[in-house]
Amino acid sequence: MTRRTAAFLCLAFAAAVLDACTSPVDLKQTLQVTDVSSGWFDAGIVDGKNKLVPSVTFRIKKPANVRLNSVSLNVHFKKVVDPSKPGLEGEQEFEEVFLQTVAFAEGTQTALMTVRPPTGVTGDAPQTRAEMLQHRLFQDVRARVFAKQSSTTWVDLLAFDIPRTVLTK
Repeated sequence: MTRRTAAFLCLAFAAAVLDACTSPVDLKQTLQVTDVSSGWFDAGIVDGKNKLVPSVTFRIKKPANVRLNSVSLNVHFKKVVDPSKPGLEGEQEFEEVFLQTVAFAEGTQTALMTVRPPTGVTGDAPQTRAEMLQHRLFQDVRARVFAKQSSTTWVDLLAFDIPRTVLTK
């Protein structure tokens, strides 16, 4: 190994160590969830039944002066079982999607992300997807977006009620 290669490797290692040792960013104060849209995605026919899955699309922005390359995201989809109770008290776990590394590839923001769990709701034909959403037993779902950096704890960034709208894309 040449001295130049060894020096480069040492410099790269030092940069990685410094990056790992920087203090964590206060994600709750720093990150902003934008461009949020949502609905129920038409997942087609599964086992002879019409299937809808909750879907949320968003991006995350950060200030230009914040050193943060990526975050981990955990999107919880929760049934709203009692709308009269605030927050988590009126919710029941439905499904979650974990995204290990979401990069700020566009400088100060992530790419637009669409998150859909594999679990959804089904209805028998001839019931249409729109009729499924209006059924008296249909339960609304709320998406909660949690973020974390490295080994920090999860931070709740967004709670968003999924509207009863059918999405085809």
